[in-house]
Amino acid sequence: MVRQDVNEVAADRRRLRHEQKFLFNRDILNQDTAPVLQGGATFIDKRLVVKPDQLIKRRGKLGLVGIDLDLQGVREWLKARHMKETTVGKAKGVLKNFLIEPFVPHTQEEEFYVCIYATREGDHVLFHHEGGVEVGDVDAKAQRLMVAVDDKLSEDQVTEQLLTHVPEDKKEVLASFIVGLFNLYEDLYFTYLEINPLVVNQDGGVFVLDMAAKIDATADYICKAKWGDVEFPPPFGREAYPEEAYIADLDAKSGASLKLTLLNPRGRIWTMVAGGGASVVYSDTICDLGGVDELANYGEYSGAPSEQQTYDYAKTILSLMTREKHPEGKVLIIGGSIANFTNVAATFKGIVRAIKDYQGPLKENEVTIFVRRGGPNYQEGLRVMGEVGKTTGIPIHVFGTETHMTAIVGMALGHREIPNQPPMDAHTANFLLNASNSAMTPATTRTASFSEPRTSNDITPAKKSKAGLPADCLHSILWPLKNVVTGDWKAKATTLFRKQTKAIVWGMQTRAVQGMLDFDYVCSRDEPSVAAMVYPFTGDHKQKFYWGHKEILLPVYKNMADAMKKHTEVDVLISFASLRSAFDSTMEAMQYSQIHTIAIIAEGIPEAQTRRMIKMADEKGVTIIGPATVGGIKPGCFKIGNTGGMLDNILASKLYRPGSVAYVSRSGGMSNELNNIISRTTDGVYEGVAIGGDRYPGSTFMDHVLRYQDTPGIQMIVVLGEIGGTEEYKICQGIREGRITKPVVCWCIGTCATMFASEVQFGHAGACANQASETAVAKNQALRDAGAYVPKSFDELGDVIKTVYDELVANGTIIPAQEVPPPTVPMDYSWARELGLIRKPASFMTSICDERGQELIYAGMPITEVFKEEMGLGGVLGLLWFQRRLPRYACQFIEMCLMVTADHGPAVSGAHNTIVCARAGKDLISSLTSGLLTIGDRFGGALDAAAKQFSKAFDSGMLPMEFVNKMKKDGKLIMGIGHRVKSINNPDMRVQILKDFVKQHFTSTQLLDYALDVEKITTSKKPNLILNVDGFIGVAFVDLLRTCGGFTRDEADEFVEIGALNGIFVLGRSMGFIGHYLDQKRLKQGLYRHPWDDISYVLPEHMSM
Repeated sequence: MVRQDVNEVAADRRRLRHEQKFLFNRDILNQDTAPVLQGGATFIDKRLVVKPDQLIKRRGKLGLVGIDLDLQGVREWLKARHMKETTVGKAKGVLKNFLIEPFVPHTQEEEFYVCIYATREGDHVLFHHEGGVEVGDVDAKAQRLMVAVDDKLSEDQVTEQLLTHVPEDKKEVLASFIVGLFNLYEDLYFTYLEINPLVVNQDGGVFVLDMAAKIDATADYICKAKWGDVEFPPPFGREAYPEEAYIADLDAKSGASLKLTLLNPRGRIWTMVAGGGASVVYSDTICDLGGVDELANYGEYSGAPSEQQTYDYAKTILSLMTREKHPEGKVLIIGGSIANFTNVAATFKGIVRAIKDYQGPLKENEVTIFVRRGGPNYQEGLRVMGEVGKTTGIPIHVFGTETHMTAIVGMALGHREIPNQPPMDAHTANFLLNASNSAMTPATTRTASFSEPRTSNDITPAKKSKAGLPADCLHSILWPLKNVVTGDWKAKATTLFRKQTKAIVWGMQTRAVQGMLDFDYVCSRDEPSVAAMVYPFTGDHKQKFYWGHKEILLPVYKNMADAMKKHTEVDVLISFASLRSAFDSTMEAMQYSQIHTIAIIAEGIPEAQTRRMIKMADEKGVTIIGPATVGGIKPGCFKIGNTGGMLDNILASKLYRPGSVAYVSRSGGMSNELNNIISRTTDGVYEGVAIGGDRYPGSTFMDHVLRYQDTPGIQMIVVLGEIGGTEEYKICQGIREGRITKPVVCWCIGTCATMFASEVQFGHAGACANQASETAVAKNQALRDAGAYVPKSFDELGDVIKTVYDELVANGTIIPAQEVPPPTVPMDYSWARELGLIRKPASFMTSICDERGQELIYAGMPITEVFKEEMGLGGVLGLLWFQRRLPRYACQFIEMCLMVTADHGPAVSGAHNTIVCARAGKDLISSLTSGLLTIGDRFGGALDAAAKQFSKAFDSGMLPMEFVNKMKKDGKLIMGIGHRVKSINNPDMRVQILKDFVKQHFTSTQLLDYALDVEKITTSKKPNLILNVDGFIGVAFVDLLRTCGGFTRDEADEFVEIGALNGIFVLGRSMGFIGHYLDQKRLKQGLYRHPWDDISYVLPEHMSM
């Protein structure tokens, strides 16, 4: 969720809903031309304006506004343009939606221009006294006023600073309007609001004739009631596809991030990339290698989506790419950086499921798949991906972290050969350093991992500028940054993390905390870096973790105040709070002077709230990392949450000890990729920070670059910038002015954006250029001109880093240190089991239900299928009790049995016990249990006994009379025969209902017929010795099990023997018992005491001693 353009109608409706003071020219809104073309009675006798409403800028300049037309003129204007293709800049699109409104007569002198837009420091209000189509360069001409974060705008400010060239008679109304507009802008979380022209006529009426607006979509949970239903149309030239809406809906319902934008559905190059930053890098590389015209989509999945979510995302892309064949076949690039916490194997299982489902269409479309991924359990993910290629016959080429991230793009586009057997890194299970003949670092660089073969001469050298100044000169150079100078703001620390740094973690993120403790252990820290956790949804307690081989307890507090009071040594807060609570918890944390650094992991915090956090952080001298970040890492000292991934990656990237290179990135996934690249090309990372992908990160590139510049142990700096914003230009200024003297290697991703015909919002909220200077191409060139080392593409980033590093080693600036192996850390049992490295006998076995996957499964049947097939309660009982899908009539019979056994009045023992317990004040479960405990041979338990007795007699060939006589001779009751009230003359209608159904639907009723013959004999002796409901259900169920076709004779007999039939009575009668409990509570019945006159007291005669 990011800044989103809204069409003029939507912006107007939001303004009209909240602003009634002024007259606005929007009494007619119409996106459908049909009423105008067919009749248009609404517009008779009115002069009109008509224009397309499809996010087209400068419509007046393009001749796309019809002004002062009558109804017939509007018809003719629309007929010439409606559903016609039009070119606007690079984009071609069809004009579909139009806005028609009354024409407002006015003069040029009555037109004004006003615009409000957000920046990091506050909101800028621009005003120009000459509005309209020919307004020109308003940035250069307009009067401007900056309203700082949390400040208010007054009419006096507007009059004095913006309305200097406005006639006196219009100042008051304009000042009032602009203040009201600004308040509306803030209240509805706009980030951009432009009106041109704004007309003020001689009567003081204010008319908004044209408007452009963006709102902060992340504020939906705050403004939903005010906004109403908001639709965000695609930019002009790109159609809105239902598949995009489907993925957007998945994204909205998920804690993960799922994005999809269709660029060219007929293209042959499709991508399925993990990570907001990585997705941009892959798009850049495809465009760099000439694939821009064939690039079909942009998208990304990240944030640990589940297997089901990944499957839904993958099948959507596979469905789209297999709809139309391409003469050259198609390629699918399943790429990604090295994940920090996403289980790669789990997400790949979802993709594999989709590939299997679409294997036919994939083969028909001659699709070749290229895969590159790293992160937790990635080896297993790559293995299953390779296996599906072999089993389906689809060409799938699989690569891991040993291969440069974008190398597969060159392979897919035919710019480099595909290696037959790429080298594989150690398994995730290897928690020890790889064996090496050399104890020195860095490791040998890769020689065949980039998209195209290159030589060292291909690397673009950076200007030498002032890099190389002695360290003692650095602090004599002043740099005018607000958070470094004195004044109302406190200076921020140069060193954020030390080996003694202690943190509080907000949120019950046990996996992240354990990862931090494991990192601490391999870094040979004396104590864990996590002092406590804060979780407001439970009471204070202790949480168990591992410190190396032993278990330790960490305190968990309900209130942050208690945690801060008891752990005064803590100076870092790591916040895993949700986007809704991150603002409040962060503002609270900054009230404690001991906190110097806060990492905010949550993505989707509204920009207005982020700016308020930044302002307070500047005032308090607090460094914020994030929002929308994985955090940062300082090898050998401290890591934030999930940064750096699991221990195998920590060890492989040598993050357990410091190197000489520091980096700063926006992307969390790409920061881990930088860990990999830097460890393979240099002596390793000294410190790395991912500042986050939002428009306004809490700390900037320059904040961290300056820290690195002032840190003696850092010898070179790597910056991975991004399209959007202008922070990289401060680095340029710092290099030119000599404030930054250490070598800076920098690359800004997003170079592909300038090649697209229409605007694309990339994965990060801040990855969108609002002007030419914010493009990645412009920033890369500016950095190169300033003297930074800038590669030609991301593919060359590792080469340039190695070249600069080798120069520093050669001139003695860097002396590689002796490698020291870290201590080993045992693998957690749960993760070892996930990797399939261990096995142990299970304590329980089950064969009826599995809740572990994305969907609950009953006896092999997904719950969605249960409802789809309308199986009902009887069908579910068949699955869970008998592991069979029973015939429809069997399911109906089971449900009928439950209905007729549900209750038999309050006098029976089970209901009586339930009622007595309920009146004694016991809870539902206790009362129900009391009633159930009475069920046995004498009450309700006759189903099993009747089934067994009648089955044994029938199976042995005994005649009904023989059976009756034998039971009499043995002195035993025939279970299921007899009733206290009902008789042959007063039949039990429950039995009659069941008998009618069974006779009509069962294929055979041999045992029932036998029991009815027995009934004839017993009722001839006594009329109430009928086959009662228990007996009927027992014998009928035996007939069902034996003849429905789902069971063998042995299986049917086994179910009778183990007591399955009594379960029918228990389940059915539980409904009645619960009813009696609720009835007693509803009637508010008091404690039950049995009356004396209903008790016969039989005491022994008086006995004398």
